[in-house]
Amino acid sequence: MALFSFYHMRKPRQFEHKPIYWDPHKEALEERVSKIKREMGIEESIEEYKPHIKGTFIEGTSHLRKSVDRGESARDRKYKNVKLLVALAVLAALFWYLFWQ
Repeated sequence: MALFSFYHMRKPRQFEHKPIYWDPHKEALEERVSKIKREMGIEESIEEYKPHIKGTFIEGTSHLRKSVDRGESARDRKYKNVKLLVALAVLAALFWYLFWQ
């Protein structure tokens, strides 16, 4: 008669991901080979690329590059956008008050 029982509770389904193909030996071999290449100086590590990557997005965009050249930070750009939104809200409220009321 009872639809709900405390004794025979169903367990939730578990997540089981079975990869299509994975070779742990090949992955370990590639890791060892890349480690040896880094030690020998043949292959550059990720840490060596970090100084080259930093700032490249800003250099690639003209509007961000101009703001950096002017000395503006990300915080200054954010506050400029907030000021613009506040000014638009005040103008919209003024327009509504003068013409629809």
